[in-house]
Amino acid sequence: MPDRHAESEPPHSQHPAGGDASAASTPVAASLPRTGNPATDFSLDFLAQLVQRGVTDLVVCPGSRSQALSLVAAELERVGAVRLHVRIDERSAGFFALGLAAETGRAVPVITTSGTAVANLLPAMLEAFHATVPLVAVTADRPEELLGIGANQATTQPGIFGPNVPHDAVQAPVGAADEVSLAERLAMRAAATRGPLHLNLAFRDPLSVAVPELDAWAAGAATLAPADRDAADQGRAAPGQDEPPASGAETLDIEAAEWPRTLVIAGAAAGPEAEKVAHDGGWPLIAEATSGSRYGRNLVLAYRQLLGPTSPRPDLRDAIERVLVFGHPTLSREIPQLIARDDVHAVVVGPTGGEPYNPGHAVAAHVDAVRVHPVPTADAHARTESRAWLREWVLASRKLMEADAEQTPAPDIEASRSSDTAVRGRFAKQELAVARTKVDRRMLAEAVWSATWPHDRLVLGASTLIRSLDAQVAGKPIRVHANRGLAGIDGTIATTLGVAVGSQLGGPVSAQGGVTRALIGDLTLLHDASSLLIGQGGEWAPRVQLIVGNDGGGTIFDDLEVARTAAAEAHTRVLYTPTRVDLKALATAYGWSYCRAETRADLQGALVSREHERIMIEVPLSRG
Repeated sequence: MPDRHAESEPPHSQHPAGGDASAASTPVAASLPRTGNPATDFSLDFLAQLVQRGVTDLVVCPGSRSQALSLVAAELERVGAVRLHVRIDERSAGFFALGLAAETGRAVPVITTSGTAVANLLPAMLEAFHATVPLVAVTADRPEELLGIGANQATTQPGIFGPNVPHDAVQAPVGAADEVSLAERLAMRAAATRGPLHLNLAFRDPLSVAVPELDAWAAGAATLAPADRDAADQGRAAPGQDEPPASGAETLDIEAAEWPRTLVIAGAAAGPEAEKVAHDGGWPLIAEATSGSRYGRNLVLAYRQLLGPTSPRPDLRDAIERVLVFGHPTLSREIPQLIARDDVHAVVVGPTGGEPYNPGHAVAAHVDAVRVHPVPTADAHARTESRAWLREWVLASRKLMEADAEQTPAPDIEASRSSDTAVRGRFAKQELAVARTKVDRRMLAEAVWSATWPHDRLVLGASTLIRSLDAQVAGKPIRVHANRGLAGIDGTIATTLGVAVGSQLGGPVSAQGGVTRALIGDLTLLHDASSLLIGQGGEWAPRVQLIVGNDGGGTIFDDLEVARTAAAEAHTRVLYTPTRVDLKALATAYGWSYCRAETRADLQGALVSREHERIMIEVPLSRG
């Protein structure tokens, strides 16, 4: 497969003051006003080029060493050239930018000062690598004469994110003419990146001067045409669409008649291509809730039961010969166990994050794309076999899902219309009993999924709830996000807010009227509580529902083997980690609305209400 970091520069490079004159400067960059201050002029050139090359959002954290970048960003916002998002916490800012980039498919730079501010971006940069999200860390640094001598807020920043994140280290500008070219080339690389990128920019005193007004520049600065962009920036897929195969990509041609007992598996960020391939091949489709392909007539929902060691249909499980894997499956043990089987030929298609997906080192091939040739109409035997294979899987799944479904009786409409007051009374009592049913995990997952539609966005936290949802909800073509690259709980609220801003401000028109919902656990909320601070300084804030399943701790550990081997008291103390927090007070402190949903009626009413722009919906759950 092509190197996903194939760019115009080596993965790690350094640039001296004076830049590199190998890239010709554009007339637009040259037309920017000059201040005579190297830090401000370089920031003008760099950020203006980012905007012209398609960057629409900048995330800024306050800091002294990065002040020139931040002040230029503020001026670009003033003239309407960019959307500016200011966050006081760099960790939160990193995940906010991650959510923005994941939703829009565009690179999102996050600007920080030097020192620990840079280190706080590490969790988001790791997630960006493992999920292949275009997150750009633009970090200010001390000049070389202040490094290695114990200067304040000075440390070794180039390479701080490890060997998997490419970086450019740029020495402090001195006002040389060829620095315009260097700024342009850095902007080209940043705007075109498909994964994380670190640009470390040194500045020396004076760190800024007054930024000139850019009204005239903005009026004449059109976005560069695709022909003027770096080659790596062309052909970028729109949000929710599949990446076009790169030039020279390996495409596997498959005759469906020669792959009769095949499953298609769609993990996180697989996209709609997985459903299309399953449809074209006539194969069963296993699609995780975060895949973007959980829909269609080939969908098999009860895959855990059917693939597990106690499968009610071992004949189907054991007959699997081939699997095609899209995206990054993370929500079950059954999928990697299937792929690791000696008798299964597994092919992984397209990107799976920063590392190749290869459970048990058993994957036979990694390819960039597949081209499926359906079973010919004239081949009656192959068509019969293909249809039988698909039918058996779909029917077996349906039978299991129906047996496991919540047994809530359908309302008796005729009774509601009866002329007998006693009959109508019994109907009313039955409906009231249903409405007063206490919410459990199943009901919570189904209610959130049912309330969400294609114009909305859904973010799932790393908790028991995402697995509960994946195990039971029906197919629906909705956009679902989750930080499944490393599957951690860090930054989930910030990611949600980034997704919300990206869809409601920069997404398709249909999504701009939607709401972003996050289904998270109480520990996930508390881990990222500071990200609730939004809408400050007059900044616009999106419509968000935070649905918090509060079971008082980390119940995901109750389902692991350790719960059967550890002492109960120790397990509770260090793994379940019980918490007691007044979530209403927390929400109120950060300016969010709040409601508590204990019953089915409470929950359904809260999910469909548009009374509050931002609301935390607390749903009490039992530990068991």
